[in-house]
Amino acid sequence: MKPQILIAGAGPTGLALALNLAKQQIPFKIIDKEGGPGEASRAMAVMPRTLEFYDQFGFADEFVNGGIKIEGVYLHVEGKEKAHLDLGKVGKGISRFTSPYSFPQDEHEKVLLKQLDRYKVKVEWNTELLSFEETDEGVLAVLICNGEEFQQEFLYIAGCDGASSVVRHQMQADFPGGTYEQEFYVMDMKAEGAPIGSHQLAMCMHGEEFVVLLPVRSTDTTRAIGVFPDSMTASAQEVTSEKMVDFMQSAFRINVKEVNWFSTYKVHHRVAEVFRKGRAFLVGDAAHIHSPAGGQGMNTGIGDAMNLGWKLAAVVQGKAKHEVLKTYETERKAFAQRLVDTTDRVFTRVVSKKRSNRLFRKRIAPLLIPLVNRSDRARRRLFTILSQTQIEYTKSRLSRGKVNELQSGIRLPYNGENYEVLRTWDWQVHVYGAANSELRNFCQERGLALHTFKYDSAAEKHGFSGGALYLVRPDGHIGFAHPDRDVARLQKYVDDWGIIPFNA
Repeated sequence: MKPQILIAGAGPTGLALALNLAKQQIPFKIIDKEGGPGEASRAMAVMPRTLEFYDQFGFADEFVNGGIKIEGVYLHVEGKEKAHLDLGKVGKGISRFTSPYSFPQDEHEKVLLKQLDRYKVKVEWNTELLSFEETDEGVLAVLICNGEEFQQEFLYIAGCDGASSVVRHQMQADFPGGTYEQEFYVMDMKAEGAPIGSHQLAMCMHGEEFVVLLPVRSTDTTRAIGVFPDSMTASAQEVTSEKMVDFMQSAFRINVKEVNWFSTYKVHHRVAEVFRKGRAFLVGDAAHIHSPAGGQGMNTGIGDAMNLGWKLAAVVQGKAKHEVLKTYETERKAFAQRLVDTTDRVFTRVVSKKRSNRLFRKRIAPLLIPLVNRSDRARRRLFTILSQTQIEYTKSRLSRGKVNELQSGIRLPYNGENYEVLRTWDWQVHVYGAANSELRNFCQERGLALHTFKYDSAAEKHGFSGGALYLVRPDGHIGFAHPDRDVARLQKYVDDWGIIPFNA
């Protein structure tokens, strides 16, 4: 079939969007100007919310079994451990996945490519988007492959093509923000010492300098991420891995036995003025970039792809009104802006030379972390932020209704069995308690899957109300909620958005 959507960029974001469309049998074309998948382990952290999405597609266990679970965060100051935070089970009862995992980006992409193979989809490598223009019926893209230029028409185009996005430039979308003045280094190495651990992340401080250490690829290999020390900033581009090793060994009291990879980079913080213009969409780094604080970047791009994918699929198949596409920017831009603001504050705390920030890093943080560790409520709150399970779309037009404290737009609270049924990646109705005949008949008539769960103290603890109605979106967020199983209002919501389940 003729491709309906062009995905420009085959990093984790583009591949996640491709999987989303492939699952709904939407014909598309995914291209990348590179000759093949990446070979560098740029992004490392895979957050529980991302794993929940992958669980809906049936392959989350590849990351669980092949990744390294981060079970604790340790703070070292001047060579001494000052505090640690337990993470291994902090998400228990919130998600099936109770902590972040370390899983290199190049390996991550291989998993997604293998999943695309199941749908007989191949990335068209060595193919670059030069330009595009919107027509009355779609998008006319100018592409070049192996030196040969050609044109091709699509209904929509998704720019998953990174911080220098051609799609964003063609949209003439501003990309306000800036670049931090500090120069960063990243190193993969085999090392020994107190901060090195097989399932832990360590933040080490020495004077004005810091480094983050975490396991990568295997439990005996460590990724180091840090800011160039003041003594080296003038010649950062000329610094060799040997010089950096000498500094790290002296400053952070580790013994580096072997260096596998060394690179330098700058950190940016920007959010695009718009995420959509006409038939063009910005996804992932093309729409937002920010500091690596919290390991949120790649996961946010994948979240964008999961949000946009089902909406594009529904509109292309005529199973939702075109207006549903307008909610992509509303839902994802608001979160991206909050994330950039938050990571900017955290990043500034970590790298700033101001006396107040130095005091916070070395004196206040070691006191705060044990307090958080002893408070189950504080640790769970921290988990929901880091894991991205707190992301909500309560102000979206797609969110309608509220039952007690559970407002439409939030991620469906996890109680185990209610997430197993989300693997259909489709609209579905949930009731905790019994469903009346009127609701059963409506769901059968409209092709909506109806799932009933027992209403007990566990369901009540998660905020569910007995007998209430929850219409769950394909991405696991509550679209509509009503305390009295009001079928008339459910019907109005479904009709207002023109919703037809994918499997109907």
